[in-house]
Amino acid sequence: MWVTVAINMIGFGIVIPILPLYAKRFHASSFEATLLIAVYSAAALLFSPVWGRVSDRIGRRPVLLVSLVGTTVGSLLTGMAGGLVILFIGRIIDGASGSTVSVAQATVGDLATAEDRPRLFGLLGAAFGLGFVAGPAIGALAALAGPRVPFYVAAGVAGTNALVAFRRLPETRHAAADRPAEPSQLRGSGLAPLLLVSFCALTAFSAFEATLAIFGHRHFGLGIGSSAATFAVVGVALVGVQGGLVRPLVGRVGEERILAAGLGADVAGLVLLALARGWVLAVPALAALTVGQALVQTTMASTLSGRVGADRRGQLLGLQQSAGGLGRVVGPALGGALLGSSASGAPYFLGAGLCAVALVALQASRWSAVQSATAHVTLK
Repeated sequence: MWVTVAINMIGFGIVIPILPLYAKRFHASSFEATLLIAVYSAAALLFSPVWGRVSDRIGRRPVLLVSLVGTTVGSLLTGMAGGLVILFIGRIIDGASGSTVSVAQATVGDLATAEDRPRLFGLLGAAFGLGFVAGPAIGALAALAGPRVPFYVAAGVAGTNALVAFRRLPETRHAAADRPAEPSQLRGSGLAPLLLVSFCALTAFSAFEATLAIFGHRHFGLGIGSSAATFAVVGVALVGVQGGLVRPLVGRVGEERILAAGLGADVAGLVLLALARGWVLAVPALAALTVGQALVQTTMASTLSGRVGADRRGQLLGLQQSAGGLGRVVGPALGGALLGSSASGAPYFLGAGLCAVALVALQASRWSAVQSATAHVTLK
């Protein structure tokens, strides 16, 4: 599963950085070029809970295979496009097919015990990060052979992945359904506040991602190269924390406490960044944000996975992906509007406030879950 996700994310990373420039070959306006990325995100937003629910009903394996085939078709259409209409169709197919992150997470949730779940979700998060780091580099090299070549490479990656998955990927849902439910899976309430946590955290972090280059240029001299290097360092650090730090931390203090600690680190990092006018505050701000977001991303999905049984896991994780996807749409828009020509720290103060709201929602979810578990024990 880890290899499947990593390879799929490499294919995604190949396409995204070069897509707006590729669209210019078809005389696309700047709005139309960016809209290609927006329709991908919109399709993923709509289809995440659908695929999650379908995987709950018919199994994870067929949904993942359909996803990989759809990604292959979408990338091929993008590479072969002769006009904007086909280009948009290709991106919509790719977005709908690539919205199965929740199914991959549900697969891991099916296989994981309560003790192993944070570690395995951390490794899965590292697979996503690896794809985003390696994909753009592969795409840049492929583009040297021609503007359409990166999309053919992405299609080849997805197609090969589909063939390997067809041979090696087992079905996991039935094994999970046959396993006795963990106590945490009996707690059906408190889920809506957790979805709010996901939305707030992703809105805050997306606003940070969208505005850091401009803010950094104004206040601590970031250029194109240094901005790219900063994002690369943040990406590598995210992978490292998700892959190596989550398990020992969760083993010591528990999953939901680490989620709360991650949100607290996000609050601190965003406030420091809002106040930063040089690297003295910017470095600890970025460190706190990187660690905090890595902890939130990993334990958020892991916590949700442990709250329900296999018959609802895919749907719930799909809803979480949609909540996060909505945050990735809202965050950059809010951040850009608040940044303004003065490049103030307003987007980061807003983000800190949203993470504080997420902390309150997390506490409400924990209280609701305890009440639900107590009522269940009383009824028994």
